[in-house]
Amino acid sequence: MRKTGKRVISCFLLSAAILLSLFPLTGCHGSKGMEAFVIPEEFDESGQYEITFWAKNDTNKTQTAIYQKAIADFETLYPNIKVNLRLYTDYGKIYNDVITNIATGTTPNVCITYPDHIATYLTGTNLVVPLEDLFVDKKYGLAGSEVRFEGPSKEEIIPKFLEECKISDHYYALPYMRSTEACYINKTYVEALGYTLPDKLTWDFIFEVSEAAMEKDDDGNFKVNGQKVMIPFIYKSTDNMMIQMLKQKDAGYSTDSGEILLFNDTTKELLETIAEHGKSGAFSTFKISSYPANFLNAGQCIFAIDSTAGATWMGTNAPLCDISEDKIVEFETEVMPIPQFDTDNPKMISQGPSLCIFNKEDPQEVLASWLFAQYLLTNEVQTAYAETEGYVPVTSKAQGSAEYQDYLSRCGEDNSTYYDIKIKASKLLLSHVDNTFVTPVFNGSASLRDAAGQLIENTVKSVRRGQQVDDQYIEKLYSDTISLYRLNQLGRQSGSLSAGKEELGKLPGTSVILLSSLAGAWILILLYAGIQMVKKKRNK
Repeated sequence: MRKTGKRVISCFLLSAAILLSLFPLTGCHGSKGMEAFVIPEEFDESGQYEITFWAKNDTNKTQTAIYQKAIADFETLYPNIKVNLRLYTDYGKIYNDVITNIATGTTPNVCITYPDHIATYLTGTNLVVPLEDLFVDKKYGLAGSEVRFEGPSKEEIIPKFLEECKISDHYYALPYMRSTEACYINKTYVEALGYTLPDKLTWDFIFEVSEAAMEKDDDGNFKVNGQKVMIPFIYKSTDNMMIQMLKQKDAGYSTDSGEILLFNDTTKELLETIAEHGKSGAFSTFKISSYPANFLNAGQCIFAIDSTAGATWMGTNAPLCDISEDKIVEFETEVMPIPQFDTDNPKMISQGPSLCIFNKEDPQEVLASWLFAQYLLTNEVQTAYAETEGYVPVTSKAQGSAEYQDYLSRCGEDNSTYYDIKIKASKLLLSHVDNTFVTPVFNGSASLRDAAGQLIENTVKSVRRGQQVDDQYIEKLYSDTISLYRLNQLGRQSGSLSAGKEELGKLPGTSVILLSSLAGAWILILLYAGIQMVKKKRNK
């Protein structure tokens, strides 16, 4: 048995080695990881560095010009750093391209992104640079002695915005711009229906007015606008809608550890309410109908909920408009915070792009990237970009600057730079920062966010097809959504209507393969050992 025992041990060690060799292949799409970034003692000004910056804009030429000017001014300060700009029109496309480029080791140096996306990037070892040491570096940190421009100190970044960039125990991003959601209202139509806007919006008020707006005349036209089309309430981002409704209800969504709580009884109740108004036609979504602003400006919508960053598309005199001028209807536009269940305790989501820095083999290249990311937080860049849409600067330094305060004070002076709806949207966030929140960030939180919106989208589509939204429908909707977004691979999740019941999510596919392989290897080893024992007995 000694030889057999040795063979068994050898076979086991071999199988273990093979299995362990597979582990690097399962990390972050083939990434083998990198050495942790260490801040150089000095920036090598004799070296030439070329870095890439992936940014997002909404085909807004003014924003593009701001990026280009920021790059040109930065390159003047640092002639040995060349910045290549790559523009995207969608954050999702940036995310997908980063994931693709991780496998080939060609990620950008600096990237506009969201913490949910960064959480996925972090599955690669040392792929994204933690920034807390860079924040406080005396030479090259925020407001450091060797930095060639006047940037903000760490204390001058709005604390709530900076905390949004923290994942686990590290800061993996810098906030760049911030926005929230606003309700853009056709006040003229609200009053024509016999209602007066309250000081604070509630969901009940919006749904009541929306249902009243569905009344038609004898010719089949809607009475409130005299047109054949009227969708009183349109929501742009249904993921935000569900997340904020749950937060306002103090109901579960997810935990910091990644436990999924979305599929609960409160969610069911919300979907039943949404189904009621989706069935009547009083409520719809961007994915089903199109941009809320287009319907609002055409007099075919009363309540349009979208980002404050979308304010330049809203209203009769909107500087950015996607419908022809002859379709635009004259009306008074009101900008208000999103509706609440408890108006004494308002809760609204904080959103907006952040900047992350990817690790590279040359720490000097990473330091060059960090210097450029810092430059995007200077007053000039922050103020200029904030003036393009309903964003607000992320530093108290920029918010309190004479230039930005002058901008806010000139609300309504024209319908471009000082467009009143845009500045009102910015002021809305500035006055409600303490009421904002963000969702927990973990690997898979981006998928959970998509799932939250999909629950609403599917519900509205279903009732329009004549389906009944009952317990059986919700159970199937939950199950289908969990499968679609592979939420059962993220960890524990609650997918039953029964309160308090949770099921353990399935292991990720790679873990299943590895464990199955290990079990199979042991079966073969034991089988081999058994055969050898039988042979040995026969030979005796």
